[in-house]
Amino acid sequence: MPSPFDQSTYQVRLEWGVAGLERLATADVVVVVDVLRFSSTVVDAVASTTEVVLADAVRWSRNGAAVASAASAPTVLVGGIRNAAAVARAVQTVQERTGERTSVAVIAAGELDAEGLMRFAVEDHLGAGAIVAALTDLGIDHTSPEAAVAAEGFRALSGALRHLLGASGSGREIAGGIPATAKIGASGLAPSTAEQAAALDATDLVPMLEDGRFVRFR
Repeated sequence: MPSPFDQSTYQVRLEWGVAGLERLATADVVVVVDVLRFSSTVVDAVASTTEVVLADAVRWSRNGAAVASAASAPTVLVGGIRNAAAVARAVQTVQERTGERTSVAVIAAGELDAEGLMRFAVEDHLGAGAIVAALTDLGIDHTSPEAAVAAEGFRALSGALRHLLGASGSGREIAGGIPATAKIGASGLAPSTAEQAAALDATDLVPMLEDGRFVRFR
């Protein structure tokens, strides 16, 4: 019998972290959302080179990398506020290529505290909501209640994204924790700031996981 928590009756689903990914029914597409810093920095890294090794991306955020590593869907994308509309278009492209309704699991990575327990992350809820809202705008709108709540929360708060990300616990942690000159990863990129991560649809680039490496969706 299907679990009442697997959201299998819906095309667009939303859950939190690796455990949430495992609760959901198998999906055609998994979208990893770890706004600060994984999603935003992977986008920048892929934009600056042809590919980024998943093992290197762990340095930017083990939460987002863990979700990406656990995802077994045919298509695994990295999304956030900065590329929400582009992610939705990528999902639409997958659906057009297969000619069948494509199921989508949007996974908000959240944050792990010092004891390894999952902490709700407002930035990931907004990032997931931005992607679900963009999917809805394209007509991919058979959303679970969990996904619908995130989308409508994003719509209501979209005018305050920079403030919300910067004022969140994660935003304050980043502002006080890593010097502006810090460099992470072989690309030499500094991790994205909260202000950069909050720039809605600033890029059309969508990283896709392929053979342990992030490349441009194509």
